[in-house]
Amino acid sequence: MINFLKPAPHKPMVGASRVDKDYKKLRFQVFMGIFIGYAGYYLVRKNFSLIIPDLIDMGYTKGELGIALSAISIAYGISKFMMGNLSDRSNARKFLTIGLVLSALTMIIMGSFAFAVSSITMMFAILFINGWVQGMGWPPCGRTMVHWFSHKERGVKMSIWNVAHNVGGGLIGPLAILGYSIFGDWQSKLYFPAIVALVVACITWLLVRDTPQSCGLPPIEEYKHDASKTYSEKDEHEFSAKQIFFNHIFNNRLLWLIAFANAFVYLVRYGVLDWAPTYLEEVKGMSVTETGWAYFLYEYAGIPGTLICGWISDKVFGGRRAPSVIIFMALVLIAVIVYWKNPPGNLWVDNLALIAIGFLIYGPVMLIGVQALDLVPKKAAGTAAGFTGLFGYLGGALFANIALGYVVDHFGWNGGFYILIASCVLAIILAASTWKREKLMNNG
Repeated sequence: MINFLKPAPHKPMVGASRVDKDYKKLRFQVFMGIFIGYAGYYLVRKNFSLIIPDLIDMGYTKGELGIALSAISIAYGISKFMMGNLSDRSNARKFLTIGLVLSALTMIIMGSFAFAVSSITMMFAILFINGWVQGMGWPPCGRTMVHWFSHKERGVKMSIWNVAHNVGGGLIGPLAILGYSIFGDWQSKLYFPAIVALVVACITWLLVRDTPQSCGLPPIEEYKHDASKTYSEKDEHEFSAKQIFFNHIFNNRLLWLIAFANAFVYLVRYGVLDWAPTYLEEVKGMSVTETGWAYFLYEYAGIPGTLICGWISDKVFGGRRAPSVIIFMALVLIAVIVYWKNPPGNLWVDNLALIAIGFLIYGPVMLIGVQALDLVPKKAAGTAAGFTGLFGYLGGALFANIALGYVVDHFGWNGGFYILIASCVLAIILAASTWKREKLMNNG
């Protein structure tokens, strides 16, 4: 498999007169490819959350369904790390497209065959497979980003690309509504978005290219005349897995700190998102259509929020990430409290609270990813992103899936919100612990 996925070979350099024209064309094309492709991954990642109310009607408890839902987080957290390392040594075009196709197929199977939801064990197994191939999404996008965009422009480009989370995730709600109206069964919430994802995979294949050198172009550092102080020609050579893990990941103390912070940011992100349909129906009295649109608003509010957070980090704080993370997570804390304490019947307040949380939470998610890319050489970018993702999903999203389900079963929704509030506070504390070191690094 490694031979099949190996990086695209370098092509002979194009003539000097073509470099600028080809670079501009391909940078836009490749960016659109990884944007559309990663949005496609979200069409088939969190669909299961939308069918939880239907499965509860079949007799499953929230705790049981939380276990099934946790399979995605367990598999994705491990896979993002392991696949991140493999993606650093692979062709991003193949890697990204194959993962999306496989993920779509798992959701088509789960939505088309009764056995797929016949037990918690079966649901866990299928969702685990889906989570594993979902881990093939972020790393090749990170690899593409560091090869096609230079250090000084990467923060802005990453903030724009990061809204692919919201574009894809937000479309799940309307697609679920459309699928339900066309096919008339709740299983369409799974298989209809998956069919759309297969179309997206074809578009991704047509647009994405591996590296500039595979297109006959010079490295981005040479083209943009923008290389970091630590950059050298050696950074263009592929690392072995051992070199990546032990030379650039495990001994990187700042990477460990932001990885722990990421766990709590993800707990809030998925604690709100995954349980929103159930919470809004049970406590707030919303209909299926209303919860679908609430899901949509949560995701799409993240688009301007992410862009503003990235801009503040670059322009106000000079490329430092910790201050922006702290500010945004403090505001998330306030929005979560409003979402919790608002009495049933005030649907507009619930929607505004969800919009605020969505607007604010994706900025910190994005900035931690940017920090991870900046802290390592570009040939180790996928692994660094996977490392923070490992903590985010195994520590944060997994807890949001399993623990929140059981906490709500035994202590009610109030217990779940206590966990979300504590997570906001801990994320702020951990982000603050990187403040001085990040400032010294930037000044250096």
